Amino acid sequence: MLFERVVRPALFRIGSGDAETAHEWTLTRLAGLPPAAWRLLASRYTVRNPRTVFGLEFPNPVGLAAGVDKNGVALAAWPALGFGFVEVGTVTAHAQPGNPKPRLFRLRDSEAIVNRMGFNNEGAAALARRLERSVVTRKALTTDRSFPLGISLGKSKVTPLEEAVEDYLASYTLLRDHGDYFAVNVSSPNTPGLRSLQDRDSIDALLSALVGEKPILVKIAPDLTEAAIAELLEVCLARGAAGVIATNTTLARDGLAGADRVAGEEAGGLSGAPLTGRARDVVRFVHDETGGRLPVIGVGGLMSPDDAARMFDAGASLVQVYTGFIYHGPALVRRIASLKKGQS
Repeated sequence: MLFERVVRPALFRIGSGDAETAHEWTLTRLAGLPPAAWRLLASRYTVRNPRTVFGLEFPNPVGLAAGVDKNGVALAAWPALGFGFVEVGTVTAHAQPGNPKPRLFRLRDSEAIVNRMGFNNEGAAALARRLERSVVTRKALTTDRSFPLGISLGKSKVTPLEEAVEDYLASYTLLRDHGDYFAVNVSSPNTPGLRSLQDRDSIDALLSALVGEKPILVKIAPDLTEAAIAELLEVCLARGAAGVIATNTTLARDGLAGADRVAGEEAGGLSGAPLTGRARDVVRFVHDETGGRLPVIGVGGLMSPDDAARMFDAGASLVQVYTGFIYHGPALVRRIASLKKGQS
């Protein structure tokens, strides 16, 4: 309750309430914490509840979703805040500023966020250099040797769709030695044309180029029909994808509180509580359609331990949080991480 009563209101006031300013301020402060602070936080929030999924050992099944720490600037903080893994990015082959600001909006009554960030990031080469040279970060990450690092890959905005495979492959080649698994993000609604890469031929070409020594997962949109998801899953199985991340943000605006309907009209992807049910339905469909052959990382609207328990019951092997963490802090991570298999 300390986070929700004191910390969150203070963070939400930073930058006169601008969500992106508060986000960047928080990342900078987390990145600057001394190791003693990490150890103190870890003593409060670390939970051991190991899972082994697609050949990797996770100290607990709760990850930080892509989009929070795009450039990997605060990596040492995440295990200290209770996460069992972290996914950085989405990163692109070319550095890019993203879409014009403002581009991140809180819908407080709905416990939701709308973003149209547009893959703003420093580029794959910069991330590779940071992961290579940041000795303190890497030591912190390997305090628990089984703390996996995922890297989310996206298409550069300047790259034509017909050259998407080469663009993803360029990022992967630069980062291959630094990630334990890679997520192919073809489902963000904020890069023009990107979602068309979920089509059979496009995802087949991407996976054909990328699947190899490291686990490759595909992140899908919640707005796909079941027929489209089934077609994508056929390709994932045929090409040897290690799993699926379900889901990305949604273009739908169902379930918003009345006070948030004006802000909800902002263009971009919606995350948070309104996505809870749809994300769970997609996870269940993926699990049932593949007979459990493709592990699923469930993400979307996990705002409570009960939401996470239902996601696990639907077939998720692991879960990720983003908006739930923004609204409820590290205590939510600890409570989800403490869930036992079959607990609901």
